[in-house]
Amino acid sequence: MNDSSAATSILSILGLFLLWIVCAALTADATILPQPWTLIGPAAQQIRSGELLYHLGATLLRVIWAFALAMGIGIALGLAMGRSNQLNRWLDPWLVIFLNLPALVLIVLCYLWIGLNETAAIIAVTLNKIPNVATVIREGARALNPDLEAMARVYRMSWTARMRHVTLPQLAPFITAAARSGIAVIWKIVLVVEFLGRSNGVGFQIHLYFQLFDVTMVLIYALSFIAVMLAVEWLLLQPWERRIRRWRTA
Repeated sequence: MNDSSAATSILSILGLFLLWIVCAALTADATILPQPWTLIGPAAQQIRSGELLYHLGATLLRVIWAFALAMGIGIALGLAMGRSNQLNRWLDPWLVIFLNLPALVLIVLCYLWIGLNETAAIIAVTLNKIPNVATVIREGARALNPDLEAMARVYRMSWTARMRHVTLPQLAPFITAAARSGIAVIWKIVLVVEFLGRSNGVGFQIHLYFQLFDVTMVLIYALSFIAVMLAVEWLLLQPWERRIRRWRTA
């Protein structure tokens, strides 16, 4: 992120905090919407006790597992559907069904069928995201340049070499788009999974403090993970996107 983009992002976030301050002042009730600075003390106490870091870590681990599985399976499925019209005709109805199946339904069914455990939680999140990834990658596979594929065959490139040097570079923008939208959606679904059936994680803590009507602690845990996801976006996903798009401006 260059200096101009960083400054714009910081000013944008400051504007959001300013809006928060104004809304909190208008409500004039800390039990409804506390001022941002009143969160500092409770957040520091949660960090010192280790509670915040423990639950952040649990949620982040689930996000990583679900993200890796959803991206891996979704990329393979989307590429296969984009390259094979027959396979696409068979699987497209499945894709439409899962795209329109509410996340809550899949989560509840996984818990009922598998049990209230980590396996069910991660599978539920993964199944919710695979259709979105597959849809994006399928469009990328349909947009592959056939001339490059023909050239690879003429030079008798192996399947591995074709994937590395011909297919994946063309799919890179689509993979990036799927990853950026995926990370945003997955962590939200993970919170719902934790809210409904786990004994740790940010979602579990939000559920706990929701029952206690503690808006301050709900905001602390929600904002802490939003901060983590913003760091992932700015430090990993955006630099990766700029890297794979460099050839367009070269």
